[in-house]
This record gives sequence, C-alpha cells and structure tokens, in this order.
Amino acid sequence: MACSLFLSEQDDDAYEFLYQADGKTPINPPKVKGRIVTTLQKAKEIRSMVEKCITIAKTAAANQEAADALLTDAAKDTPAWKAWREGDGWQKWSAANAPILTARRRLISILANEKAVEVLISTIAPRFIDREGGYTRVLRLAERRLGDAGQKAVLELVGKHDRVVATATAPAFEESAETSAAE
Repeated sequence: MACSLFLSEQDDDAYEFLYQADGKTPINPPKVKGRIVTTLQKAKEIRSMVEKCITIAKTAAANQEAADALLTDAAKDTPAWKAWREGDGWQKWSAANAPILTARRRLISILANEKAVEVLISTIAPRFIDREGGYTRVLRLAERRLGDAGQKAVLELVGKHDRVVATATAPAFEESAETSAAE
C-alpha cells in the first residue's frame, strides 16, 4: 500500500504502456496524485511506515546536492575521467554518496519496489525537506465499504491538497470611523 501511495505521484506518462492482467485493459493514472483510499485501520497502520520512509528519503535528498557537486563532468573512460577516478575527487564523491546509497538500500528493503523508491527520492522527498514531520494525513470517509461495512478512509500526502485559510481583514466602515475621528 505504501508503494501504491508513492507510485500515485509519478507522471501520467508512466501509465501509458501498462495493462491489467487480461492484457487488454489499460491502467489509468490516478485521479488525485498522492492519495489512496483504504480502510481506516489499514491507513492508520501504514501511516507510520510511510512517514519513516519519507524521513529516510529526506536524508538522501539532502546529501544528493553535496554529492552532485563533487561529480565530474567528463565522459566515462576519457583521460579526464580516469584522472578524477584515480585521484582524490572520486574518494570525496564516494564518501558523499555513501549516505545516499545506504538510504536507497534501506528503502528498497522496506518497500521492495525500486520504482517506488525512485519516485520517493526524486519527487516526494524534496517537497518535505523543510518539514519536520507529519507528512501524511488520514481522513475518514462517510461511506462504508460494501460487503463488510468497513470504515473507509483516505491516506494522503500533506502539502498538495491543503486548505488555504484566508486571513481576516478589517471591515471598511471601521476605517472610515477612525479617519473621521482623527479629523
């Protein structure tokens, strides 16, 4: 389910050549990205794992910029690349890239889906770099699941579908009263 939540964030082009098990029916992209509908109990259970995965991916995204700065622009197997590879530059890049590789391997062991890990590190984690926690929300739905009447809920990533609270402004008649009193 966590993989489904992360994969719902990928581009619509990724669904172009995907088909159902029958081989004929195409898979449509999700209507709302970053949101899955499930039962309330499953959503509450999966929430902690999703938050841990995003925290691990944030560490990888934060270290990615430092590693990219140390990477060479030379093409592979050129003399400039070989000099970088044998010199001190590769050692520094390797040391900066180690936390990224460790985070990626941890996420693959948790999620068991490399595509979901790629989407998580490349698109989801950079959105939450400045946020300390609370990356998901669980919303109860009024309708029940057909069959066993289980409580349905939405598990979604915070940030895209937030409500914007408008700040209150002073009414215009108060301003005119203040200006007339000043005169």
